[in-house]
Amino acid sequence: MADSSALRFDRVDLDRVGVPVLHQVDLDVGAGQWWMVLGPNGSGKTTMFQLAAGYLFPTRGHVEILGERLGRVDVRVLRERIGLVSAAVAKMLVPTLTAKEVVVSARHGALEPWWHHYRDEERAEAEELLAAAGFASIADRAFGVLSEGERQQVLLARSLMARPDLLLLDEPAAGLDVGGRERLVARLGQLTADPGSPPTVMITHHVEEIPVGATHVLLLREGRVVAAGPVADTLTGDAMSEAFGLRLRVGRDGGRWTCRAA
Repeated sequence: MADSSALRFDRVDLDRVGVPVLHQVDLDVGAGQWWMVLGPNGSGKTTMFQLAAGYLFPTRGHVEILGERLGRVDVRVLRERIGLVSAAVAKMLVPTLTAKEVVVSARHGALEPWWHHYRDEERAEAEELLAAAGFASIADRAFGVLSEGERQQVLLARSLMARPDLLLLDEPAAGLDVGGRERLVARLGQLTADPGSPPTVMITHHVEEIPVGATHVLLLREGRVVAAGPVADTLTGDAMSEAFGLRLRVGRDGGRWTCRAA
């Protein structure tokens, strides 16, 4: 593996209860890259996410995360270097915690802030991450009363608070209304333009959720890679049509993507 690779799948198969879920999947996420993984329901996107996060192991082939091969590393230590935004993380958080507490607790990989001491500058950093997304006003509000869009922004700030070497986003815009989606995609666009942002893999169903600045895309269908490569060359109508089993037309306007039936 190249030294610059943050995540690599090498001919990965994964079977569940004897049923093949992924077949010969290759992926190589380099420094500074933002990969989008798209595909229909049941195509294997979530399984790829779980492998990348170190929660599943391949049946065949190899997965290497931040230079460490799964099966040869303590994944508990490895996960401390990975930022996650997913519904599973949201469900584990105590709803009475404030947004700021949810964010700052990630500095020590905790779900609650009671077990560690946080310096004033760390609390200020948590507030700055919320402010950078335009959500400074919710810092002292309870996580459980926030809207879905606000919660996703808090989870994104939390993942960045951990200063990860790899960022994994599992359908971060799922369930958001248009306003919430656009604010989240705009924030992701800020991060793609920031050279200090970690290499990132984002799972999504919709090309409209791809932020400006995303560099690569991988399309899945029935656990197999349909196409993978630089987004401008790979995200075509033909490739999307093959992935989703429907004739589709793909367009681009101002750096944002659209997709509709042809």
